[in-house]
Amino acid sequence: MFNLGDILDLPLIWYALIATAIFLYVLLDGFDLGIGILFPFAPSDKCRDRMMSSIAPFWDGNETWLVLGGGGLFAAFPLAYAILMPAFYMPVIIMLLGLILRGVSFEFRFKAQGRAKRLWDYTFHFGSLIATFAQGAVLGGFVQGVAVSGRGYAGGSLDWLSAFSVMTGLALVCGYALIGATWLIMKTEDVTQAWARKCAGYLFGYVAFFMALVSVSMPLMNAAIKSLWFSLPNFFYLMVMPLACVVLFIVLWRDLHRGHEYRPFLVTIGVFLMNYIGLGVSMWPWLVPFQVSFRKAAAAPESQSLLIVGTAVLLPIVLGYTAYSYYIFRGKSSHEAHY
Repeated sequence: MFNLGDILDLPLIWYALIATAIFLYVLLDGFDLGIGILFPFAPSDKCRDRMMSSIAPFWDGNETWLVLGGGGLFAAFPLAYAILMPAFYMPVIIMLLGLILRGVSFEFRFKAQGRAKRLWDYTFHFGSLIATFAQGAVLGGFVQGVAVSGRGYAGGSLDWLSAFSVMTGLALVCGYALIGATWLIMKTEDVTQAWARKCAGYLFGYVAFFMALVSVSMPLMNAAIKSLWFSLPNFFYLMVMPLACVVLFIVLWRDLHRGHEYRPFLVTIGVFLMNYIGLGVSMWPWLVPFQVSFRKAAAAPESQSLLIVGTAVLLPIVLGYTAYSYYIFRGKSSHEAHY
């Protein structure tokens, strides 16, 4: 029987696909979660209407990548899924409740008036804030590692909650708010754009601070990460990423003060990408950090072969539709409701 696993490295392909899906989720859902975080601080209701209109065509489609990441982990790496999900049940449920609050408020706000509209404004804000913080806490708990016994999770229900995971939760809140602010610089104008530019200027400092703090904390927490980054010649190869981040931050600062509209968003994407690659290098090749590698966690080759065929057909369709929707709704958004 023909098996794609005989000619393709399927575990590596699925590892790369899931990593890409997670990054696309962070990037695409990040800016609309960031807009939710900034939402109640906007200068006026008209500005909030414009903010909402800027993400209305995209926000629900952006979460497709979260489904691909979680579903791909379940199907292609069932052992890792069986260990990680019990470790993070609580923050994942909190995240999903936040996303539900956010989705409901998005639908109802367009039809509400007066006090009811203000209520849904805050629901949208707190749903976004809760979902973002929970995602950051999961990231922090994942980087710290989880207790494993045999083929199952051996820790407690609150092991994910620590000073480091709280810090990464706050860091992601600031990061999403920054990418949301740069999205608004690109998609809005006048008062809303000026306010978003000012927000991005403030958030710039917080994001740089948290990124430096996380970068210092990870090698201190784990000897393997410290050895990877600070041994020679790895140090010289890997220093490209933090140096690139420094350059990107300088470019972002200059762009925010020189009136650029599109480049701040693209530069912020670059900052996220450099940090994501750095995190991936630190975690390689672990799917359950420092316990189970992606090869050990992989499903049977027959299962991964079947899944890759379906993915090869559907993924280009999803990518094409996503690109087309962003192309169709390009340009500035208005305060008028078209949802």
